[in-house]
Amino acid sequence: MKYILMMNTMKAGGNAITSWPPETIKAHIAYMIGLNKELKANGELVSAEGLAWPNEAKVVRAGANGEPVTDGVFPETKEFLAGYWIVDVETPERAYAIAAKASAAPGVGGAPLNMPIEVRQVMSGPPEDFA
Repeated sequence: MKYILMMNTMKAGGNAITSWPPETIKAHIAYMIGLNKELKANGELVSAEGLAWPNEAKVVRAGANGEPVTDGVFPETKEFLAGYWIVDVETPERAYAIAAKASAAPGVGGAPLNMPIEVRQVMSGPPEDFA
């Protein structure tokens, strides 16, 4: 079963990674790279990506003639999606264990951040009732 693990983080401010000492940022990134290597070696990693900052985002809707209409940026956002993993695992419990490990990535002073990681199953198609 495939799951998406979405890493949410606080917007720029007191808890922003950009305010951390360089050694802390390097340790955090090294932890994430190590996690990705472990998942790849286990055959569980499908994809993992970090995302650009929210100030680079646009919300797009279809206009009257189907043309893209953009809106944004939205600096009032308290949290934002910082990155994600797509994993292919045997059980939801394994996806939860991976999410917990990602959540424990180190922050300032090496303390685990305990970031919220949202876990959702990736659907392979519409529910059978609608197929």
